[in-house]
Amino acid sequence: MTRRILLVNGPNLNLLGTREPEVYGTATLADVERITAAAAAEFDFEVRAVQSNHEGVLIDAIHAAREDCAAIVINPGGLTHTSVVLRDALTGVALPFAEVHISDVYAREEFRHHSYLHDVAVVRIVGRGVDGYADAVRELVTHL
Repeated sequence: MTRRILLVNGPNLNLLGTREPEVYGTATLADVERITAAAAAEFDFEVRAVQSNHEGVLIDAIHAAREDCAAIVINPGGLTHTSVVLRDALTGVALPFAEVHISDVYAREEFRHHSYLHDVAVVRIVGRGVDGYADAVRELVTHL
């Protein structure tokens, strides 16, 4: 089995650490990548990380993952609530994946309560801050 996890962070997550710290905290995207890699290393997995504000770049990375990844951890950002094509890419590659949200989307605006991914994700982590990424890796690896 391939011992790699693809970490996907969607639009605006490059602004972590400065964007709405009262909602997302002060951890940066680099912190998220480090936390995720450390959790994966506990199980002898490595992480390849991608962040983009462009949906097509994320989809291309997901498609490429089927060649050398065992699973995906994804925080789709705002695409959670809008992107059928992101859902289709994830189901199309047939890799187990974890959906992660730093904030508690259910305590926020109503439009954030709907996810196009929730029913096809193997693991769903909501509102645990950036530590949710490590939780997602640990839960996801148990499904492999």
